[in-house]
Amino acid sequence: MKIYNTLNNRKEEFVPIQEGKVGIYVCGPTVYNLIHIGNARPMIVFDTVRRYFEYKGYEVNYVSNFTDVDDKIIKAANEEGVSASEISERYIKECKQDMEHMNVRPATTHPKATEEIDGMIELIESLIEKGYAYEVNGTVYYRVKAFQGYGKLSGKNIEDMEAGHRDLLVDGESEKEDALDFVLWKPKKEGEPFWKSPWGDGRPGWHTECSVMSRKYIGETLDIHAGGEDLVFPHHENEIAQSEAANGVKFANYWMHNAFLNIDNHKMSKSLGNFFTVRDIEKKFPLQILRFFMLSVHYRSPLNFSDTLVQSAANGLDRILTAEERLKGLLSKNTEGVLTDAEEEISKSIDSYVNKYEEAMDDDFNTADAIAAIFELVKLANVAITEESSHELIKKAYDTIAKLLDVLGIKAERAEESIDDKVQEMIDKRQEARKNKDFALADQIRDELLNMGIELKDTREGVKWKRI
Repeated sequence: MKIYNTLNNRKEEFVPIQEGKVGIYVCGPTVYNLIHIGNARPMIVFDTVRRYFEYKGYEVNYVSNFTDVDDKIIKAANEEGVSASEISERYIKECKQDMEHMNVRPATTHPKATEEIDGMIELIESLIEKGYAYEVNGTVYYRVKAFQGYGKLSGKNIEDMEAGHRDLLVDGESEKEDALDFVLWKPKKEGEPFWKSPWGDGRPGWHTECSVMSRKYIGETLDIHAGGEDLVFPHHENEIAQSEAANGVKFANYWMHNAFLNIDNHKMSKSLGNFFTVRDIEKKFPLQILRFFMLSVHYRSPLNFSDTLVQSAANGLDRILTAEERLKGLLSKNTEGVLTDAEEEISKSIDSYVNKYEEAMDDDFNTADAIAAIFELVKLANVAITEESSHELIKKAYDTIAKLLDVLGIKAERAEESIDDKVQEMIDKRQEARKNKDFALADQIRDELLNMGIELKDTREGVKWKRI
């Protein structure tokens, strides 16, 4: 298995610290609002990475934190007139609900920053003692130039960074020894949550949190540290500086970063009016479709989100699920029979597509090519498997597709879609018109629904609908 390691900018053979085990730390969200679809991408991507490791037989320790103390949380709390903890707990609960709907498994551990303050104080004390940090008026700074490897993840040069930060040496930053130094502990402000420390009441810096939580729940050296590419600098760079200075060992062997998500070829932002939460998307599409869409592109490639592209992914997933439903129906009718000699070749072809799937996933988790292998398997099943096929062959095809979908976190069943009351009233009105043999009105309503993106199909079991 090869992983593209951001630390060295190349694919490297994955070698775990402990044979058969893998420790993965993924930076989680800051919980001050509902998560947006940009947050969803790393959640889906690295949940899939975890699932594939488990499919390969690894015991996975998957840790993803919640940052539950932050300026944005405090701002939201002050605006509502409630405590910061009330805001963070509310949105942790909402985040977990969105994760469940996206079929993102709960982490082995979901640590909260506010529950790990003692460990952060211990880390900072260690850095001060070793000369990597210093305190000024209740603020503790990390001494960047004391760490020889600073910039090795992001590829940034200290001299270049320094040139770009000369303006920070004046107006409020003069207490720093150097413009590049960053905050490990900040003193409390009026109306903010705080904790007692040797440097006075205050709270930790953001970078400090992940260094402590990853070490506590995985160890001093991680197999994999992951997150969005926006975290490479300064967050992950600062984590390395803190952790390696404090622990004296390499912080993480492999660094994985997913690329950005754009909306209709534009960066997502509230000012542009193209900012969407996961809940916003769920009103249009089942989140199983969102997950399939995000995995249809390699995680290191930029992903462009648009209704048209998501609908295309929905149509592709529909082809797979339709094939699954057909195989399931054949299984219920054909309850016996072992592979015939003629079916052996079909069975071998199924195995060959599994191999193609695994080769894609072994190559830096190339979910796009893995999905292509599933489509080839579906095509084979649609052509080669019929009512005359043996139970064993049908079951093998069905189980294989379901298993490969499960690694991607896609359920081998259609997600329940909902429609608003107005659409349901129109469907009911059309049914009444058909009952009264007013076919002109029924056709008119069908056409109106089609223009709204709802396609109807009349079946023996009643009217069925789907979004188009």
